[in-house]
Amino acid sequence: MDKNFNLEYLPLFEQDLSEVRDYIAKMLQNPTAALKLINDTEKAIQKRLKNPLGYKPYNSSKNRMQPYYTIRVRNYTVFYVIVGNVMEVRRFVYSRRNLPDIV
Repeated sequence: MDKNFNLEYLPLFEQDLSEVRDYIAKMLQNPTAALKLINDTEKAIQKRLKNPLGYKPYNSSKNRMQPYYTIRVRNYTVFYVIVGNVMEVRRFVYSRRNLPDIV
């Protein structure tokens, strides 16, 4: 049975993504790479939207009302939850950071 999911981005995700974009574009002086990362992230999220529950939940040490799921995009991890029929995208984090401390 296919279920259609709506997509929502939390402000924290948008802030995370903007900070990474600005760092790559300005500090590393590579706006092309920043734009490619944004595009790759959007494509990965749209692809996952077709079956967001078809993946193993993230093994979090924190007690959560909804389990976190992840999407890997190059060196970054997108975190999302499912609330009803909504795929709520919450965080965009550099994968080499200590993820349990962040999410």
